[in-house]
Amino acid sequence: MKRIILFFALILVSAFSSFGQGLLTSAPANWFNLDAVQDNTRGVSTEKAYLELLKDKKAKKTIIVAVIDSGIDIEHEDLKSKIWVNTKEIAGNGKDDDQNGYIDDINGWNFIGNAKGGMVNQDNLEMTRLYVIGLKKFANKTEAEVGKSDKKEFLQFKEIEQKYKKEFDEAEQIVGNIKGIQEMIVKANITISKHLGKEDFTIEEVNAIESEDGDIAQAKGILNFVALQGLTNEALTEAIEHFDEKLNYNLNVDFDPRSIVGDNYSNTLEKYYGNNLVEGPDAFHGTHVAGIIGACRNNDLGIKGIANDVQIMVLRTVPNGDERDKDVANSIIYAADNGANIINMSFGKAYSPQKEAVDNAVKYAQKKGVLFVHAAGNDSENNDQIGNFPNRKYLKKKEAQNWIEVGAANWSDAFVADFSNYGATTVDVFAPGVDIYSSAPGSVYKDASGTSMACPVVAGVAALVWSYYPEFTAAEIKAILLKSAIPYKTQKINIPGTETEAEFSTLSNTGAIVNAYKALELAEKMKK
Repeated sequence: MKRIILFFALILVSAFSSFGQGLLTSAPANWFNLDAVQDNTRGVSTEKAYLELLKDKKAKKTIIVAVIDSGIDIEHEDLKSKIWVNTKEIAGNGKDDDQNGYIDDINGWNFIGNAKGGMVNQDNLEMTRLYVIGLKKFANKTEAEVGKSDKKEFLQFKEIEQKYKKEFDEAEQIVGNIKGIQEMIVKANITISKHLGKEDFTIEEVNAIESEDGDIAQAKGILNFVALQGLTNEALTEAIEHFDEKLNYNLNVDFDPRSIVGDNYSNTLEKYYGNNLVEGPDAFHGTHVAGIIGACRNNDLGIKGIANDVQIMVLRTVPNGDERDKDVANSIIYAADNGANIINMSFGKAYSPQKEAVDNAVKYAQKKGVLFVHAAGNDSENNDQIGNFPNRKYLKKKEAQNWIEVGAANWSDAFVADFSNYGATTVDVFAPGVDIYSSAPGSVYKDASGTSMACPVVAGVAALVWSYYPEFTAAEIKAILLKSAIPYKTQKINIPGTETEAEFSTLSNTGAIVNAYKALELAEKMKK
């Protein structure tokens, strides 16, 4: 599904019901790299680590981080020097020079495209795909009319049907609410314009109005709130477009773009399809993730990524919608076969119909010493109790050992991101994931929030430590990160999505936030 929560639209709907009761504030610049004591900001102490621990040291190895995502702008000013290059392949000659099955795979591979250059951009949610399958098989049937062998599948279909209809109705309602907000702003502008006798005016002029007219007072309140929050018509329109996209593609039972790829979708063993166009038509998410991990630290441009000695392997797998298990499995295999040390997976979904294929790929990559870092999800849910895929638990009960599941921490007094999934047994650690400023396509930079942002923070820290201490295994790097993470176990927080207070220790198995400085200190003590 869409990996970044569009908090804006939801905040707007609730904020306008009680505007004036609090203002949005800005995160400190570069906050995810800052230090809780030195900078009074609860980041992961990257800058402190470079200044104090790594000042006179050189990395021993460049770490390859495979970013399985929506695509990456490989020409971005802050990333182009950090993009992985397949040196065994000759660019543009139309041949599979390294005989790995992929032609001209210079920077990675696009598993949601075809050999002619076509690409999937929009796709359904997995829930929608399963709902369509269920409709074909169980439409208008009751439980009593279903045979024993189909009972389990039928019950899952009914569960999916209920969730699908609820999500569809909510999306329609949000679109209506935001359009209503736009109308309120338009009316407020007209009211103030008539009162002042001019179309263009400043917020200072609005606040200077003295009138007992109720309509004018209401208009003043609306426009003052809009100005203080920095809301724009463009942002409101963007929010509407997001939910329209959800209705038209993600939840549209008549939409199925898979034919674009041209593979035999039912054959999960099929590997050689797609193309080498790794940016894709909408590379914001992947570009943002890549910047957090490894944007150049010494070019005086944009931002500073966490790991300096890193290469980003690009695997375009995740559309605007839910990724498909077959593509995820093949991306993992590609990464493992082509030298990736870490795989960053800032995506997830509620159902995984081809989970066995993903499990097999994870097992394969683990044997090659790959470390997985995965985002816990943005639904304010307890992952101990719900399905969130991919995950480290195999269908056959065992689980992947080289796997870190990441929740999102906040820079503010809220401590934990209200949207973050959590889990005392399923989530390992938290990392900065709110208002993260990073790279975006076109050599620009933007803020984004989500466990999608927290995940590359952890992947970046892992890459940083591993680059200086390459003698460690993936399992040992994981252990170093989790053991050195700064514990806040007794810190009181609101359980995400609720007003219920609990200790931070209940949200993950460490009750801690990852920290680059502490991880490097521990690695030095443990070095072989």
